[in-house]
Amino acid sequence: MRIGLVGYGAGGRLFHLPYIQAATEWEIVGVVTRSPERRAALAAEAPELPTFDSLDELIDTGLDAVVITTPPSTRRELVLRALERGVHVVADKPFAPDQQVARELAEAAETAGKILTVFQNRRWDTDLITLRNVLETGELGTPWRANFVLDQNDPGTLEAGPGDGLLRDLGAHVVDQVIQLFGPVARVDGHLDWLDADAGRIDVGFALGLHHESGVYSAVSASKLGHRAERGMIVYGSEGSYASRMHDVQFDQLLAGERPATAEQWGVEKEERWGVLSTASGQRRVPSAAGDYSDFYRELHAAIADGAPLPVKLDEALHTIAVLDAARESDARGRSIDLP
Repeated sequence: MRIGLVGYGAGGRLFHLPYIQAATEWEIVGVVTRSPERRAALAAEAPELPTFDSLDELIDTGLDAVVITTPPSTRRELVLRALERGVHVVADKPFAPDQQVARELAEAAETAGKILTVFQNRRWDTDLITLRNVLETGELGTPWRANFVLDQNDPGTLEAGPGDGLLRDLGAHVVDQVIQLFGPVARVDGHLDWLDADAGRIDVGFALGLHHESGVYSAVSASKLGHRAERGMIVYGSEGSYASRMHDVQFDQLLAGERPATAEQWGVEKEERWGVLSTASGQRRVPSAAGDYSDFYRELHAAIADGAPLPVKLDEALHTIAVLDAARESDARGRSIDLP
């Protein structure tokens, strides 16, 4: 199958192209970018790939699917146009600024009879896959509560446009992660850290309390302005706890010049940073699982070609948007918000 990429900023360069190239089920046809600097960067990374000035030019080459990884403010129009042109669509997260636009895009996909899915790549993070494996063993017993922290010392990447902010950025990741582990959210308590910037008021940090329908309580938080980098997952259950402080392994490998298609080993954490499982039997370090964002594209191909389950179902993405909307409302009104 043939796939194209729209946008070659940090997202397209670091989180999409290397993983599409590693998923050999796909033939990548080209990239839409008009920036001379980004065209030069693409030529250095993948000299065989042509560039295009527009989504329509790319689709005219004959595509099965297209990946939209441009800034959030541009995604609605591009997703609608791609569906209108009759191709399947992968939208970067957040795929919509709110529930209203999310439902509009979902309805457009249904009308077009095409797949619309969301690149929730952090479902394939090394630390999350390792934690999921721990939960599946049953050694923690019944999960009670969890605490996820994703702090990045990276203020330069904060988006400050309408519908942007850290909640829509990192929040879309960590909320999706805990929903995958513990199920849908029934009630949200939200606090956002606000900053008055030149482009307007923007949330630059958040702390959310999520009450899952399963009875699990998860606390998720993130900041890009705390001048610290911290990544942690702690889960408490009836039989003990599991704590992990793994690195963003795949991103570190990319920055080191490795690529998932050619690396000897991909997405495995070093032994000294393995998570620790604590139970009545004592403590033991849990070997790292292998994380690989390429699996998103392999599963997408199987869904289109063979009718296998999508890597990210649209109703799951809609629920994540609903939780983010509820978090904003909770912060504004100073109280818990129930989800339907």
